Amino acid sequence: YFATYPNLYFTGDGALEDADGNFRITGRVDDVLNVSGHRLGTAEIENAINMHAGVVESAVVGFPHDVKGQGIYAFVIYGQMHQNDPDLTRKDILQTVTRVIGPIAKPDKIQFVSGLPKTRSGKIMRRILRKIAEGATDQLGDTTTLLDPGVVDEIKNGRL
Repeated sequence: YFATYPNLYFTGDGALEDADGNFRITGRVDDVLNVSGHRLGTAEIENAINMHAGVVESAVVGFPHDVKGQGIYAFVIYGQMHQNDPDLTRKDILQTVTRVIGPIAKPDKIQFVSGLPKTRSGKIMRRILRKIAEGATDQLGDTTTLLDPGVVDEIKNGRL
C-alpha cells in the first residue's frame, strides 16, 4: 500500500477533485474490463454515464462478448426518460460516454432499473449484476441480506 506513492498510503480508490477543491470518490481503480484489448476502469465508465444530466446512479460490469472479449453492461437509474422513449435516452447516454472517454467505452447494453442491489452499508453487489449480465440468473446466491432484495427480481425480469 505504500509502494504506489512514496510515503503515502494508497487505498486503491480513485477520486476526482473539482475546481472548489472538493473530492468525489469514483470507485476502485483495480476493477477493470478488457474490451478489445483496452483496459477500461468500471469507475471511469460509470463516471462518464453519471455525467449525463438525467442519470441518478449507474453500475457497470463486464460480460462475455464473442468479438471484444468483454462487453460493457450498464445498469442505469434514470430520473426522467425522453417522453417514455428509452432508445433516445440510450443514444444520449452513449453520446455522453463517447464525448467523455471515447467510442471504445460505449456500453454494449444499457438496462434501466429503479434501484441497484446494495448491502445495508450501501455497497453495490457487483457479483449479482455480473451474473445477471452473463444470463446466469439461477446462480445469484443468497440475496436476502440486501437492503432491498426485491430489486434483484426486478432487474432479473427487466421490468423497467
